[in-house]
Amino acid sequence: MNTAPAVVRETHSAVVLLWGDRAYKAKKPVDLGFLDFSTRQARLRACHEEVRLNRRLTPDVYLGVADVIGPDGEPCDHLVVMRRMPDERRLSTLVEAEADVSTVVRQVARDVAAFHARAPTGVEIAQSGSPQALTGRWRSNIDGVRRHATTSVAGDIDRVERLALRYVDGRGTLLAERVRAGLVRDGHGDLLADDVFCLDDGPRVLDCLEFDDRLRWMDVLDDVCCLAMDLERLGARAAAEQLLAAYEEFSGTSQPVSLRHHYVAYRALMRAKVAALRAAGTGDDPVHETAVAQTATLVRVALGHLEEGRVRLVVVGGPPASGKSTIAGAVADRLGATLLTSDRVRKEVHGRDPRRHAPAALDQGLYDEQATRRTYQELAALAASLLRRGKNVVVDASFTRGWQRQLLSDVARDTSADLDELRCSAPASTRQDRLRARRRDPAYLSDADAEVGAALAARTEAWPTALVVDTGGRRVDAISDAHSALDRSPDSDGQVSNAKSTSVDA
Repeated sequence: MNTAPAVVRETHSAVVLLWGDRAYKAKKPVDLGFLDFSTRQARLRACHEEVRLNRRLTPDVYLGVADVIGPDGEPCDHLVVMRRMPDERRLSTLVEAEADVSTVVRQVARDVAAFHARAPTGVEIAQSGSPQALTGRWRSNIDGVRRHATTSVAGDIDRVERLALRYVDGRGTLLAERVRAGLVRDGHGDLLADDVFCLDDGPRVLDCLEFDDRLRWMDVLDDVCCLAMDLERLGARAAAEQLLAAYEEFSGTSQPVSLRHHYVAYRALMRAKVAALRAAGTGDDPVHETAVAQTATLVRVALGHLEEGRVRLVVVGGPPASGKSTIAGAVADRLGATLLTSDRVRKEVHGRDPRRHAPAALDQGLYDEQATRRTYQELAALAASLLRRGKNVVVDASFTRGWQRQLLSDVARDTSADLDELRCSAPASTRQDRLRARRRDPAYLSDADAEVGAALAARTEAWPTALVVDTGGRRVDAISDAHSALDRSPDSDGQVSNAKSTSVDA
């Protein structure tokens, strides 16, 4: 018998009585716009839906629906009846106490992945994964924060809107592929650390959204990112990252890192809207101040992840032996990007073994005008395909001609990706020494000799939009300069990138 004292808790839409070993939840007779419990019949339906839906994840917690009988012997209201969970075992409580939650986070990831695998989908549900539906949800949350938040977050909200909608605009291919893969399902809808209880025989995940089916219809990654966002809000970003990594492992699904950031940002802004609503209705008391602070914090979390999730196309050029392949490789490693190199693509599109050299005189063989145009067109097509799927791309090629750069610039525009242009520069004598040395090293794929390299460098067209990276000195210094140049590079909105430090401590 649970001898814990009785406790009453209240939310905007329900009152919960914790009594003995049971929890009794009553819906408030309210119409909040996004939910309507104003009639007894509506509350009865919502109670039964809450039990039915939550039993999908925790059948041993949701016991059923009880009628409240009035003096006339007739039902006057209804209660959801649950097993009472121990407050001290909430995941949020353990995180705030800085307990080790790695085991339970992994268990939750496993349980949620299994739940998603059997969750229903269908044509109507799948429509919720479209770019149009995702854009609509972003706009609704952005408008909600704008209506109720203080002016202190106005600038951040404007940037959230630009980054979020731009990401969706360029990721139609990615979202369509996830719909076709059956990854848009009837999920939980509101995974929060407060509603996860860490019991000895495994976690219990409670309180899914029951009042509007469409709020549960979403990409499964969107669903699990809700809990990742909440863990980060509580100061446990490492646990959030562990959750997403474990979910990918247990679900057998993969997704670009940019999509993770996007959905964590979406969830943070959704919670910011809830906090803003609370702030608007509490007056000038401490609760109001807390809600205002929560709104600002959550908006910053959203903005931080949108910054980290910006899809980037980095074009690295320069004459042969200018160090561009070294810089391109280092940049790709830093951004977790796919590296496309002209040396390899040129031979692949012409049916040659990319591991074998194919030297030719200037503008001859695989390097004549037609072959070169085909190579750059293929580089552009490959980059566009990857960017539309939310992946960062680094392209390593000479880019000596303006039309070659324009091809990639057009790709960035068409895929709503940020374009960074780096031009590698080294003294002619250094480049000549490198070319002579590499001819003796079969590991180099470049076919240019000293004569071709000098000719290409001499006829390189002006590239005023590129940031110059000096590669004539130490390798480590050149790589550091390239990274710094990327951090200073303005994004599509003219804002300076801050990719190295965009996380926000709640």
